[in-house]
Amino acid sequence: MDLIIGAGISGLSYAAATNNDYLIIEQSDEIGGYCKTIRRGDYIWDYSGHFFHFQRPDIKDYVLKEIPMEEMLKVFKYTQIYYKGRYVDYPFQMNIHQLPQEEFIDCLYDLFAIEDNPAIDSFKSMIYAKFGKSIAEKFLIPYNEKLYATDLNKLDVDAMGRFFPYANKEEIIKNFRSTEKKFYNSFFLYPKNGCGRIVESIASRVNKDKICLNEQLIGIDLEKKEAVTNRRTLKFDNLISTLPFPKLLDLAKVDYNKETYSWNKVLVFNLGFDKKGNDTQNNWVYFPDKELVFYRVGYYDNIIGQDKMSLYVEIGFNHNETAIDTEALLQRTLDDLQKVGVVTDQQLVDHHSVVMDPAYVHITTASEEDKKVKMQQLGEHNVYSIGRYGAWKYCSLEDNIFDAQQLAQQTR
Repeated sequence: MDLIIGAGISGLSYAAATNNDYLIIEQSDEIGGYCKTIRRGDYIWDYSGHFFHFQRPDIKDYVLKEIPMEEMLKVFKYTQIYYKGRYVDYPFQMNIHQLPQEEFIDCLYDLFAIEDNPAIDSFKSMIYAKFGKSIAEKFLIPYNEKLYATDLNKLDVDAMGRFFPYANKEEIIKNFRSTEKKFYNSFFLYPKNGCGRIVESIASRVNKDKICLNEQLIGIDLEKKEAVTNRRTLKFDNLISTLPFPKLLDLAKVDYNKETYSWNKVLVFNLGFDKKGNDTQNNWVYFPDKELVFYRVGYYDNIIGQDKMSLYVEIGFNHNETAIDTEALLQRTLDDLQKVGVVTDQQLVDHHSVVMDPAYVHITTASEEDKKVKMQQLGEHNVYSIGRYGAWKYCSLEDNIFDAQQLAQQTR
């Protein structure tokens, strides 16, 4: 039997793809993991913004097969950066010509002053080496420090993989006159009723009698191939875990240096107001200013097409942070939203919050090396770790589905 830990996108995708007998255990009282939708009153909120930038036609067809196309929205991405009281198109490095003249000249000068073959040994040094001092320090470094809640020198050069919007000098200059959006996610698909609809599509292929809710894994015996839950002991042939990788190592009693793995937490506020705001275009906006509590604000109303402002607001914390005062942070969030003009005379009607822990994993040279060794060690006992947190990587929901399907092929 294949024992699947977690009924999120990855666990459900594996179950839907395998020919083996399986059982899914899920510690929550519902499926979906972080890909859940709250539908309350006039508002549709996800746990956070989950948008689908399909790169593989077969995965797109697979996911959308069970969803009528009239339920899906194709949205051409419109995102900006709030920088010193003005809006600049995203990505910053492609739109430095929208800055005040002096700052534009600083960015352009530093871009061409980059030394040949600079030393690159971290995410932070990569940013300086690719874009120069001004672009780095005006947006890329302060924004990513707010997002990751850590020293960017600790992160691997390729910490964001294909999701980082690289651009060379020629592309940046060409964009001064002819704005082009050729990035991996220039448009996205989104269900009108929230990302939970994607979960429902995948789950429709899974035997619901094989999903055990409110059951939590509390230990693994690798030699005996047994998993202990809060209810029972289960034998397995293969164990497929979507737990955060360090958590899996703990439960399997695999020795490792706990300092090797780190991550951020994200407090997400979903906010519903009584009427529309002034911004009727942006899907989401980035906020690098460290005086503002949030790093990103998203507009569900602009994406779905609603007549009342509906926001998701994200605040990053290091994983060691324990004192998260949600009530105080909600008030500060509302104050900061007024400060930047997102909220003017709108009244808050309803709100919801969730702490995502982990949210973004910190990919470092040490974690990548250790992960490779530990995954091989676990694999010798037919224990496999998949998903954003299981595989400890920066990836998309589409990647999670693909990886789960690939593993299901290997374990037949």
